[in-house]
Amino acid sequence: MDLTGQAIIVSGSSSGIGEEVARRFAALGAGIVVNSASSVEAGERIAGELPDAVYVRGDVGDPATAAALIGAAEGRWGRLDGVVNNAGVTCEVPLTDIAAVTAEHWDKILRTNVVGTFLLSQAALPLLREAPDGWITNITSLAGVRQTGSSLPYAVSKAALDHLTTIMAKHAGGGVRVNAVAPGLVATPWTEDWDAMKEGVTAIAPLHRVATAADIAEAVVALVGIRYATGQTLVVDGGLGLVI
Repeated sequence: MDLTGQAIIVSGSSSGIGEEVARRFAALGAGIVVNSASSVEAGERIAGELPDAVYVRGDVGDPATAAALIGAAEGRWGRLDGVVNNAGVTCEVPLTDIAAVTAEHWDKILRTNVVGTFLLSQAALPLLREAPDGWITNITSLAGVRQTGSSLPYAVSKAALDHLTTIMAKHAGGGVRVNAVAPGLVATPWTEDWDAMKEGVTAIAPLHRVATAADIAEAVVALVGIRYATGQTLVVDGGLGLVI
């Protein structure tokens, strides 16, 4: 895949899955808008290491961030070809502990994971419709299709993203493709201390390991390359969903 001259926004790309996705697309020739809500030093470092990139700080749950990200792409390259909605948050509340879930948990998680994804996608559509092959890829989760995950609000937010993916695919217009990649457990800085969960997944998943950020980035790039697919969620979980 040759993406020379194209421009891609990757939200939440200062570490983990987002960083790996940004690096993969940059290696294919694309210009990248790197983004994070708080990890400014890491975001600026990654943007500086890529051949052609710009860093924009902003929380995707803030409507102003979508405008800033789109403006950065248009100002730098005069176009936008793709968006990877990777930014996300969670809270670590066991699914069984329904009583511990608060309104603040819901507000924070839905604002970032669902509303933020929508706002960036909404703002990007006008430019994506002008691109020869515009696309949006949402990073959802196995938690959106199985009764698992780091918390109930997180799981529900990812299920909502899967549905948002299908609705936007149907109505985006302009030939814009909208798909999603749903990882299982991934070894990233976010899950650095989840040793027991990693051991459990390794023991029961058919592929007997947790995913790496590179595994998920590979899936994102591959799905973008399937140019007659839209409205699809590709589960990349090592088969974990088959046994839970």
